[in-house]
Amino acid sequence: MESRVYLDWAATALLCTEAYDAMLAFLAPGRDNAAYGANANSLHTEGRNAFNALEEARLQVASCIGARPDEVYFTSGATESDNLAVIGLARHARDQRIRKGRPFEQAPRVIIGGIEHGAIGQAADILAKEGFSIDIALPDATGRIDPARIGELATDDTLLVSVMYANNEVGSIQDIAAICKQAHDAGCLMHTDAAQALAKVRIDCHGLDVDAASFSSHKICGPKGVGALYLKRGVAIDPLMVGGGQEHGVRSGTQNVAGIAGFAAACMHLCHDEDARAAEQERQTQLRTMLYEGLCALPGVQACVPCLEAPDNYLCNVVSVTVDGFESETLILRCDLNGFAVSGGSACSSHSLEPSKVLSRLGIPRDRALGALRISLGIYTTQEDVERFLSTFPQVIAWNE
Repeated sequence: MESRVYLDWAATALLCTEAYDAMLAFLAPGRDNAAYGANANSLHTEGRNAFNALEEARLQVASCIGARPDEVYFTSGATESDNLAVIGLARHARDQRIRKGRPFEQAPRVIIGGIEHGAIGQAADILAKEGFSIDIALPDATGRIDPARIGELATDDTLLVSVMYANNEVGSIQDIAAICKQAHDAGCLMHTDAAQALAKVRIDCHGLDVDAASFSSHKICGPKGVGALYLKRGVAIDPLMVGGGQEHGVRSGTQNVAGIAGFAAACMHLCHDEDARAAEQERQTQLRTMLYEGLCALPGVQACVPCLEAPDNYLCNVVSVTVDGFESETLILRCDLNGFAVSGGSACSSHSLEPSKVLSRLGIPRDRALGALRISLGIYTTQEDVERFLSTFPQVIAWNE
């Protein structure tokens, strides 16, 4: 019996050996865990050992994203980082402006991208209930946002722009440096959700000049439940979680040192060596091309974005298609029965019967969007895996009742 093939890396990347090994020292039971298992905020020797491990991990993550260690704050994942950035930055900027006696002409405003993860969209909804106006920068049919659109939407009341670096459903990569310049020229702060971009494209927070960026461990072969927020030195934010004042007061709560060590190890493995990262990107790009060409040669299968026409504008590991006459759930279950793990789009909305908001905003009709399928690749995906999927998929869509 052939082994199953995992093709849902954009939902969660499988844990790499380097992250697993890095966590072991912090997960040993009982007395064997004494050297590193203490609270990193305690003053005794064991606590200092844990603290030193935490700070070494902070240094490693910072080196992989083009940041200073004191600009990296550990969280429970990109969702928390996104919430913290959007809500925390907007609230602080609003209150600071009010304290300075600069009233808003109408209402404080925030601009978000039109194909953001729900962690951004729903955070913006919270701000809307507090009196903020939310402007949406819609993409074109390719899934990309014209940077000039930010300048067009921004007003004197706009405080923050948040646009994701790379989309989790269709893989479109935004020109964040240009978008950031538009935001700063308009006097706005700039945040980007870079969870999907890390390890796929080169990340340089200082070079991009963003004020904040969100990252997730489990998207790059680290453990789940760990992430980071980059916050440019000197940029102030209102915390969402308060208590012990950990992470310099930005994010209270005892740090998950074991998970953070795994996250840092995954970063070092996949991001620190730029030549190795670029080589892996090229390898996955070739597999992505095989998938798009093979799938779109089948009747009723269409690409959601023109990736083959502009390959550099999309993540190397995401393939997004629709299949006429099918619903996503049916396709996923049939693939599963044939030994393949895939998704219909964002794993966070996999139980929804509504078409993807992302695909709708790309102009894809509802009936077609209901049959979306996302195949995503990772460091352990082989050419044989892709060939097996392509040879099996015609059977998956051979009949429909």
